[in-house]
Amino acid sequence: MMKYIDRKGNITIEENRQDKFLRHLYNDWGGRLCLKIIIQPFVTRLGGWFLNTRLSARMISGFVERNHIDLSSCTRQEFASYNDFFTRRLKAGQRPVAADDSVLVSPCDGKVTVSRIGSDSRFYIKDTLYTLERLLKNKKLAERYLGGYAVILRLTVDDYHHYCYVADGEKSPDVKIPGVFHTVNPAANDVCQIYHENTREYCLLKTEQFGTIAMMEVGAMMVGKITNLKPGACEVKKGEEKGYFEFGGSTIVLLLQHGKVRMDSDLIENSENGYETIVRMGERIGKCKLPKRA
Repeated sequence: MMKYIDRKGNITIEENRQDKFLRHLYNDWGGRLCLKIIIQPFVTRLGGWFLNTRLSARMISGFVERNHIDLSSCTRQEFASYNDFFTRRLKAGQRPVAADDSVLVSPCDGKVTVSRIGSDSRFYIKDTLYTLERLLKNKKLAERYLGGYAVILRLTVDDYHHYCYVADGEKSPDVKIPGVFHTVNPAANDVCQIYHENTREYCLLKTEQFGTIAMMEVGAMMVGKITNLKPGACEVKKGEEKGYFEFGGSTIVLLLQHGKVRMDSDLIENSENGYETIVRMGERIGKCKLPKRA
């Protein structure tokens, strides 16, 4: 069952048809046989090809109705394909960015979980154990985030799939880690270490207020393409668009150094109680820790 909570404390507990299907896919013997094929990159590429055709545009109206999507907030309402719809842009002002330089903002719309990283680089997403070294495939870099936070922002198909930089800073070149394409639905996370296995990209964002933040995009089932607009090193601004995902659920992971950010208490408390907190791109999720006075 999915357990969501918004910033006002309203709780939603649900399991839709997609959740049930994925739970059977990852837990039943027959489903796991099919899964070995479904998670392969060529299947995702094939699905991406279809979703770029005009035929796929017939799926849009039903999806909009089922998920209560307000197209009036978008820059246009007509789309050539399902992927054209999925990568739609919102009108200016729909996702205001918290202006205070001391505030860390969410990079995207999504459902957030906050996990403390241990001194041994281990952390949990729900009840599944992960390590920074395997996530980053870089032991030396992993050591930089010991004792800090892993902030997991899971996007579902009804979310806005563009994402932004969380602070002003100096961005490193992107690092790409090839892999497979598990769903990021918790049904899969309960069974396997999906964030160790999925295709992903990350960069390091060196900031004045928050230390060096690792920003990672994780591809997922039927998300064959992560598009980052500036793959090289450059200066960036908070709220500036970083990139977008194509069709499907997907995830952004922020890694925060120890002692640099005070995460908002509701996000930590909700995570400890097993709830994912609903957030929107640009809203506050934490604040920089001020240096101690002498």
